[in-house]
Amino acid sequence: MPFMTPLRAAAKLWTRDSSILLGGFFVTIFLILYIWWPLAQEYLAYVDWSGAWWRYIDWLLLGIFGFMSLTIISRANLKTDLLIIFVGICGGLAIESWGTQTNLWHYYTAERPPLWIIPAWPIASLSIDRVTRSLDWLIKKLSTENTGFTEFFKRSFSVSSGVIFKALYWLTFTAFLGLMLAFVAPTFDKSFTWLAVGLCVLLILTPTDYRLAFLVFIAGTGLGYYLELWGTTRQCWTYYTNQTPPLFAVFAHGMAAVAFWRAGLMLKKLWGRFGFTKPRQTGFMEEA
Repeated sequence: MPFMTPLRAAAKLWTRDSSILLGGFFVTIFLILYIWWPLAQEYLAYVDWSGAWWRYIDWLLLGIFGFMSLTIISRANLKTDLLIIFVGICGGLAIESWGTQTNLWHYYTAERPPLWIIPAWPIASLSIDRVTRSLDWLIKKLSTENTGFTEFFKRSFSVSSGVIFKALYWLTFTAFLGLMLAFVAPTFDKSFTWLAVGLCVLLILTPTDYRLAFLVFIAGTGLGYYLELWGTTRQCWTYYTNQTPPLFAVFAHGMAAVAFWRAGLMLKKLWGRFGFTKPRQTGFMEEA
């Protein structure tokens, strides 16, 4: 029957680990609300429950929440996802510490950094992993199927896809590095900033896979735009430029996603060198 097609597609995306991951996601949200309940009360106090309460609901936040909920449960695999979560927590803590300690941005709670923001990083990393897989699948499908559109695409671009992605990689990451240097210039007197810049330069100059690096960057930037739009327009966090959001902050999510991906690859190699059995990876981390 026709209406079964979406159900079958959903069944293929849902795995045994999807329930565990979704449950952990909601438990994390519950703990954040429970531990930092005064912050939630402060927000709820603005809602006029006796009137048009729906006008006070943060639909952008709910949209982001819904999107990430759907993406993280898609083809969930704890063997892969636990590594992504671990890297996301460590990387998120490092990035938030750098930004708040150097005053590139600050939170309305004045914490440097606030612990309640850290869980957002591994959750976003899982979502970026799923989006990257989808983009990678779409590109492979377009490059292998012989349809009218793909034939036109192949005739229009006589060079190989590898050359295209290599060019896109260097154009994108060179532009990002220039944007980063301009944005963090006021904090060049901070050793933390030089460490961050040095790490970015090292990652950019040592690519492992041009195509995947570019796709991870695009996925991270896309999700990062909506996260930054929500956070800066709600004044949850504020950058020193007072932009909502600054362009660098949006692209920085893409760079952070690439850094997390590369860190995951490095940990996998170290894990193998110590003689431990490496689990089979199903995410984009295995392909570089």
